[in-house]
Amino acid sequence: MKHCAKVFFLLVFFLVSLRLLAQVGTSATIPGFPQPDVPPAVADSGASDTGDRGSAGSAPATNAANPVLPAPRTQRYEHPGASGEGIDWSGLFRASGSFLAIAHSFRLLTEPGTREGLKGPFLQNYADGVSGLHGWADGDPFYVNYVGHPMQGAVAGYIWVYSDRAYRAAEFGKDPRYWKSRLRAAAFAWAESEQFEIGPVSEASIGSIQAHPPQQGFVDHVITPSIGMAWMIAEDAMDKYLVERVEGSTSNRYIRLLVRCWANPSRSFANVLQGAVPWNRTTRSGILAVPTRKDAALLSSASPYRSTQAKASPEIDDTGGAPPFEMNITFQPERFWGAGQSTLCIGGTGTAAFRIARSWQLVADVGGCKFLGLGENLSGDSLSYMAGPRWSSRLWGNWNVEAQFLAGGKKLTEERMFPELKKVLQAAAAQNPDASPRTHDQYTAEVETNGFAIAGGGGVNYRFNRALALKVAEVSYSHAWVKTLWGRDYSNSLKLTTGLVLHMGTW
Repeated sequence: MKHCAKVFFLLVFFLVSLRLLAQVGTSATIPGFPQPDVPPAVADSGASDTGDRGSAGSAPATNAANPVLPAPRTQRYEHPGASGEGIDWSGLFRASGSFLAIAHSFRLLTEPGTREGLKGPFLQNYADGVSGLHGWADGDPFYVNYVGHPMQGAVAGYIWVYSDRAYRAAEFGKDPRYWKSRLRAAAFAWAESEQFEIGPVSEASIGSIQAHPPQQGFVDHVITPSIGMAWMIAEDAMDKYLVERVEGSTSNRYIRLLVRCWANPSRSFANVLQGAVPWNRTTRSGILAVPTRKDAALLSSASPYRSTQAKASPEIDDTGGAPPFEMNITFQPERFWGAGQSTLCIGGTGTAAFRIARSWQLVADVGGCKFLGLGENLSGDSLSYMAGPRWSSRLWGNWNVEAQFLAGGKKLTEERMFPELKKVLQAAAAQNPDASPRTHDQYTAEVETNGFAIAGGGGVNYRFNRALALKVAEVSYSHAWVKTLWGRDYSNSLKLTTGLVLHMGTW
């Protein structure tokens, strides 16, 4: 199954960490990984190290006044090479390419269905995979969709942070640079997720798994970047309030190493993909030695390592109009009704909006949801894809109101499973081990309808800052010209939407 690849990511990290840990006691320089540079003044001061390197057999520094007491807290620094402007594109593509190669290599090695999907014409297989997308769920268990994929998004986000020169030294807190950094990382995680799911080198192109039930849902497209950003923020908070506290209370290199790695697993894996040791930090020294107070004095603004105090970056003047670009990641319950029936559908939406005038945007919206309560052995889902204009205006303070009209299409699918037929087929397969395995479509029947749809509605947003807003509530009505599915009419629906809104071009 495809979720095995996500488990493999963690296994790779754990194995690499254990191998590196085994070398800590015998060699302070880890072959194959670049180590942070040491300021000449500190290197000459007699201290064993301020980074993750030093002479073989060197012991960690302790409190110079009393060796029994814990070492002082690590002095923060930023290497001059960590600052600057722009993106380290070569490092970004190298690390994300390695991430992608690991995932697909493991899929090909462990998933017979992926290898089977390589047969046949490439373009046709790819088209079948992309066109097969519909609905919300994709058949994976909860921990894969809501733990594994967020970790995948967090790893991609940290890859971006490491390559984003102007923001990678920003730390968790009230500093607006930190929140901008994580929003930029979430945008990259979304792009990486789309590439992994349906891009040129993706699950759709390598194995065409979305062409086969039940892998067609959009859950990963929404959860990976959105919950992935929350996962990054949680790891950053752990690093500040747990890891740094441990580092300040002990000079035991093994404890410090393990806490850094295991409290920040996504960051640690991203470090390995970037060619650094898993416990690397761009904002403070390494864990194999701790500077004494004398060393800390040398790590001043006059040294090659300069302070990473937050510096306010200029922001573009806010005119109160619509942002140049806006990305929405939202949760949506939707109620369908028609012909005396009513069905609840739970899912999410991804929306992109481009400003075409001061208060007007052009919106592209793709969303999906899974039907609830259809009955035993019956499941279904909905996929909508629409575009149209949106009007947005400041209401008062940080509140703004918006209204939109969209037109496009809606695809509805229902699947009925026949459990008795499934038992018969499984019993026949058990009696003949050499026979081909039974496939999902042999004991299910699927019907679908696809038709033109329109939607209109409005809502209220609250702006936290120039980069981030909350879609407090948006209510919209939709009508679709679609056929009934086994007597169920899904022509009309009412949708409530809430979620995060990222503004680009305003900072």
